[in-house]
Order: sequence, then C-alpha cells, then structure tokens
Amino acid sequence: MASYKLIYFNVMGLGEPIRFLLSYGGVDFEDVRVSHPSEEWTKMKPTLPFGQLPVLEINGKVYSQTLPICRYLAKQFNLLGKTDLDTLQIDSIAMGLHDFRRLTISNYYREQDPVLKAKKKVDVMTNVIPFYLNRLEELAKNNGGYLHGGQLSYADLFFVAITDALSTAYESEITKDTPHLKSLKEKVLAIPNIKAWVEKRPKLEF
Repeated sequence: MASYKLIYFNVMGLGEPIRFLLSYGGVDFEDVRVSHPSEEWTKMKPTLPFGQLPVLEINGKVYSQTLPICRYLAKQFNLLGKTDLDTLQIDSIAMGLHDFRRLTISNYYREQDPVLKAKKKVDVMTNVIPFYLNRLEELAKNNGGYLHGGQLSYADLFFVAITDALSTAYESEITKDTPHLKSLKEKVLAIPNIKAWVEKRPKLEF
C-alpha cells in the first residue's frame, strides 16, 4: 500500500482538496504543516520542484501542483467519470474552481493594501462570485445534484473543500442562495470519511 505525506502551510487553501481526496479514499496520510514565513519554509522552498506548496510525497517521492495531484488521486479512487470525455469535463470544472478560489482568496481576500482590497472587493462581490456561483449552480441543477454526470467526482470534493474559505471571503455562507450547491455540499460532508476529516481537522478561516 502506498504511503502519503502532504506538505502544505497551516491553512486549508490548496491543500484542502487533496486532504478531502485522501480522506475520501480512506488512506492514512501524514499532514505536515509548514509555518509561513519561517526558517523552515525558507530552507524548503529551493528544494521543491517549482518552489511551491502543496506537494504530495508518495512512497517518498515528491509530486507537485494541486490539480495534477487531485487528478491522480481521483483516478485511484474512481472519481474521474466513466469516459475520457467525462474526465475532460470534470478536469475543466476543477480548473474553473481553482480559478474561482484564486480570484476570491488569493487576489482579493489576502490583499494587504486596504485601499486596493476595497476596490477588489467590489469586483469580487458583484462580478466574480455571482458569475461562478451561477455557473456552478446550473451544473448541479442539470447533473442530478452533482457537478458532472449525475455522480460524485473529484470536482465535487474540490468545490466543497474550498467552500469554507470562500465563505470567509464572502462574509456569508457561500451556498446560501444556491440550493443545488447547498445540497451538494451537504451530501459531500455527509460522506463518513469526509465527515471524520472535517471533525478532526484544525479550525481555520481559509
């Protein structure tokens, strides 16, 4: 059986979709959290494939970048759909979710300049979040309560894994006005292995 070690910062961030997938798969994994900034991170950064976290060690070998890691795990746990075209659609949704998180959290919520952050907030609240929520709600409505194909895929887990951080930035529950997404979130969080992970994970804002 493979051994897994996830290395990321002490936030949910881009590590949480990977944690959700590992938990869903029912595999034990080492959840290593690096402080940022720290001497540990300064020393680690040059040793990483692209100088970034998260990375996932599988049997001691390091693999990088969130989406490829998620896709690999999804294949191990049968969350890629039935056909190559299903996989293409699921991958595209996951990429869209990655962009949604980046625009909302990285570009806006973590902005340090208060004047610039205020300007970005207007765009995020009036354009970015409504755009993505409307598209995702339509997908869930037309796919039997899931984001693709009427069945659970890694895109669903990715979405639910980032909702807490999105809600922090949104200053409200992100799915409150999207009933199909709200139902999807409830279904994913009710999966026993996911529920167990959420109950034991550190309580963080994003």
